Amino acid sequence: MTMENTVVVGVRSAEEVFGALEEVDARRRPFTGYEQGLLEAYRWAVGTRSVAPVTAAATAGPLGPCRAQLLAECQAAAVAIRTGADRSETARVADDERMLGLYAGLAWLCGHHDDRP
Repeated sequence: MTMENTVVVGVRSAEEVFGALEEVDARRRPFTGYEQGLLEAYRWAVGTRSVAPVTAAATAGPLGPCRAQLLAECQAAAVAIRTGADRSETARVADDERMLGLYAGLAWLCGHHDDRP
């Protein structure tokens, strides 16, 4: 989607999203689960992943997900966080940090908050 010659990802400019992606990618490795979730969210949002990180749905837009798909994926991450207690302890601990990173990144992309995670 473009607005006044600016490519928009959710409610953020593509430049902002690529900046966020580069910032996280430059952090010390190994990445935490939270950082891995952020990377997955940002990579999917800019079109370098073809499937959604939570639902594995195919990307709807020609260059990446549309805003509606970003919102739906953010909601799916929120549901996964809330229902995490239903999973086994091992699976829950392994996935909770990643899911929090996914949710934080997607919520930022969708404009739910202005502080970039």
